[in-house]
Amino acid sequence: MRIIAITNRVLKELMRDKRTLALMFLAPILILVLMSFIFNNSGTTNVKVGTVGISHELNQNLNTIKHVKIHQYDSEKTAKIALKAEKTDTIIEKDGNNFNITYANTDATKTATTKMAFKNAVTVNNIKQLKKHLEQSNRALNELQTKLALVTKKSVKTKSMPATQASPKIKNHYVYGDANTSFFDKILPILMGFFVFFFVFLVSGMALLKERTSGTLDRLLATPVKRSEIVFGYMLSYGIIAILQTIVIVLVTIGLLGVEVVGNIGSIIVINLLLALVALAFGILLSTFAHSEFQMMQFIPIVIVPQVFFAGIIPLDTMADWVQKISYIIPLKYAGDAVSNIIMRGARLSALGGDIGVLLIFLVILTILNIVGLKRYRKV
Repeated sequence: MRIIAITNRVLKELMRDKRTLALMFLAPILILVLMSFIFNNSGTTNVKVGTVGISHELNQNLNTIKHVKIHQYDSEKTAKIALKAEKTDTIIEKDGNNFNITYANTDATKTATTKMAFKNAVTVNNIKQLKKHLEQSNRALNELQTKLALVTKKSVKTKSMPATQASPKIKNHYVYGDANTSFFDKILPILMGFFVFFFVFLVSGMALLKERTSGTLDRLLATPVKRSEIVFGYMLSYGIIAILQTIVIVLVTIGLLGVEVVGNIGSIIVINLLLALVALAFGILLSTFAHSEFQMMQFIPIVIVPQVFFAGIIPLDTMADWVQKISYIIPLKYAGDAVSNIIMRGARLSALGGDIGVLLIFLVILTILNIVGLKRYRKV
């Protein structure tokens, strides 16, 4: 068949191009591993807090909080000099019963961390004071009960109230993951799909563009080969590579990064493979509108970058309603939702009919547009 012949030719050219193969198989894994190191190692923020006139108890409470280091200063002047010299991130000064807090605020994360740490320290300090008053009240009550028993001369022993009550223990339970689960685990399903989409889109678009600019496509169109056969031939050849790429990325990412998968890994591969075919059809379509590799690269900010913003890495519910509606035309959103449900909730493919259906609609529409788009290059 003509489709098989086109597929064999494209596959042979791909196998000879080692750099393209490395781009499709090694680059996504390398980037995902690097991003894992970055996100997992930057999950905590260390802050340096300067205090002036703060009680010893409050200083001690602040110092016991992880990632917070306390520097005590004798005066507000020396503390501000340290803040200006970037030796501290915040100054906390006692002003009567109130506190004056000055933030360098060059890093919003450090400011938020300091606010939370100070609130926690004040809360702990208030609890300690309440506990102290409660113990005093309990001792007074015990003494009163003892005196009352002596006066009434009752033989029945009265039970005294305990001076202290054991603090309740808190047991944490997690539906998915454990205490070490990070934000990177949340966005990994989306990143996995993004890199599958990006590299398949880029390589397939560039390859067909090269076929056209070198004249190979014109010669092929001059033969009795149908436009649909050309499109299906290219999609089949790059589809085979996309299958291998998807399997490698999914298996290596999950195994190497130790991601907990509640659902079926095979289902993850199916969703990402479907996304790769959509990216393949998208790349072939946009390559018909480009006249050079540079113009093909210009499509990346328009087509690829929005995929990141509207796929769920940034929570969509925090955006305006009209912005959220844009996500409905983003293929990566449906793939990201589906893979996230498989990994974190153990969803089956049968429960993801909506996301799979939308991806199939994208694939069919883009394939039809590719067949129609080749008509402009066929010389009658």
